[in-house]
Amino acid sequence: MYNFLLKVYAFLFGRRQFRRLNVLLFDLGTRGLGILNYQDQKISGESSFLRQYLRDKKRPVVLDVGANVGAYSREVARVNPSARVFAFEPHPLTFEKLVSNLGSDRNFHPYDYALGAQPGCSTLYDRESGNGSSHASIFREVIEDIHDARARGYDIKVRTLDQFVEENRLERIDLLKIDTEGYELNVLRGGARTIGSGRVGAIQFEFNEMNVVSRAFFKDFWDLLPQYRLYRMLPRGLLSIDRYSPLRCELFAFQNIVAVLSEDSPERASQA
Repeated sequence: MYNFLLKVYAFLFGRRQFRRLNVLLFDLGTRGLGILNYQDQKISGESSFLRQYLRDKKRPVVLDVGANVGAYSREVARVNPSARVFAFEPHPLTFEKLVSNLGSDRNFHPYDYALGAQPGCSTLYDRESGNGSSHASIFREVIEDIHDARARGYDIKVRTLDQFVEENRLERIDLLKIDTEGYELNVLRGGARTIGSGRVGAIQFEFNEMNVVSRAFFKDFWDLLPQYRLYRMLPRGLLSIDRYSPLRCELFAFQNIVAVLSEDSPERASQA
């Protein structure tokens, strides 16, 4: 029946005069599936997810990779004041703001370097006219091509998640959040040993147009996290991605993806 309806719809509405209708339905459908809901933490689903996932945990460990000025870390602390938050922000100007905003919280631990696939040094690019923006990326094209601005580079240090976990003797990471403007896959690759050992309960990462620049496909994340169930965030819940489909997964537009260890997956997540 489903395929029959698709065939009938294509025959009746697959015409130029219905272009505006089809574009409208497409745009509405993406929002309903958790895509391009970037306006605030409520619409994106972050607030709902953090409440559901962290509220009742005892002293959870959260890694905020790409912390910017600390909005996400602050929300974690609001939801669960006992949470230990390790925040990573390599931009020197943004890091100062991060420390100023949250440095007085004894459960907050800031680090002025990036996490990546390999330890070493790199260049972080930001708008030349800015004093620290949320768009800073290791990929220059993110600033110059996507945001159409002149870029300025900052020399930064890069370490790996595996190094950090080993040095700090972390037995468990309840939540690993990654928002690094196209560099998310590299962060995960640098934590392959930690993630493969099952020590990370949940991973939240962005998938968007920056992945066009970094050449990272949704399939790369899917293959890298075989022991996890993947979901898209909705304003009031999670939507299960039950199988990989290029048509439904390779959508290079803002979306928050949550990967949860299979045994811990939410029982009431809707099915795609």
